[in-house]
Amino acid sequence: MRARDALGRPVPAGSPAAVEPVSEEALPPLEAVALARALMAQGRAFSAHEVFEASWKAAPAGERDLWQGLAQVCVGLTHLQRGNATGARTLLLRAAMRLEGLPAAYGVDVPQVRLDALSLAEAGGGTVRL
Repeated sequence: MRARDALGRPVPAGSPAAVEPVSEEALPPLEAVALARALMAQGRAFSAHEVFEASWKAAPAGERDLWQGLAQVCVGLTHLQRGNATGARTLLLRAAMRLEGLPAAYGVDVPQVRLDALSLAEAGGGTVRL
């Protein structure tokens, strides 16, 4: 696994900027949400995206939009952290479309996350309440 910094950018092996990688294995849903929230609190949206991406790939068909949408929100936040407003807007809008109409799940207020993503896409800053 390639060493990355907190914003998900590759760094040389052994770099002091490297952060602990997250597992590529899908976690049970409540554990995935808890880990993603903890990573987001540390400013590690890219790592939270990886957690949700693993859940998306392992999810039953009926839950894939939820996990993919949450992963896209985190990628949008990663773009914001990196200063890429255009990429952030694109991903946040894509996430909002994917999450549209989905109910709260696994302790995540999905409708609120969707509204937060739309707000961030328009304003270019703010927070998402996972």
